[in-house]
Amino acid sequence: MNKFFTSVLIILAASTAAFSQSKGKTELGLNVGLNIANVSASGVNNDDPRIGFNLGVSADHYFSETWSFKAKVSYDQKGWNNGYLNNFTTNYQVNYITIPVMANWHFGGTKNWYLNFGPYVGILLNATETAGGTDLKPIFNSTDFGADLGIGVKFPLAEKAKLFIELNGQAGINDIAKNNTGSTLRNSVSAINIGVNF
Repeated sequence: MNKFFTSVLIILAASTAAFSQSKGKTELGLNVGLNIANVSASGVNNDDPRIGFNLGVSADHYFSETWSFKAKVSYDQKGWNNGYLNNFTTNYQVNYITIPVMANWHFGGTKNWYLNFGPYVGILLNATETAGGTDLKPIFNSTDFGADLGIGVKFPLAEKAKLFIELNGQAGINDIAKNNTGSTLRNSVSAINIGVNF
């Protein structure tokens, strides 16, 4: 068993060798991921998370081996479960097109690891609750703003294709509900993504 793990580590190390990017290059990417979404509300306990997915495209432009500028457009399933509406419990399904714009720092001996950070804007697509199927879009703000932070690693698949795995989180800064007189509701998402850059 130890020989197996040693062999896997050697293969991974070899596959990530000779991996740096050149200045001026742009990589395009496709990804899919699992979202664990919730809301943070000042002064109250969080409700249960909503498990959903995300699907996105990205462009990553390199200014050097170490730094690049990354922009994404993603379909994001957000919301939360077991919230209260008119004295009954329901699940909130709030879906967005999310657009993060991030600085991307590439590190490690072969620059195959990366850390990205920056702001995002979310454009509300729809909002419903599951108990009665009520359309809640009119009571939600049409945009969501916040910060996006992620870390990932790339593995070459071919000369111009790389598999990546990343963890990222989003923290909203504005109230997602219109005319809210109660606790401020802010989106919160943790995600694990897998994708391909080319």
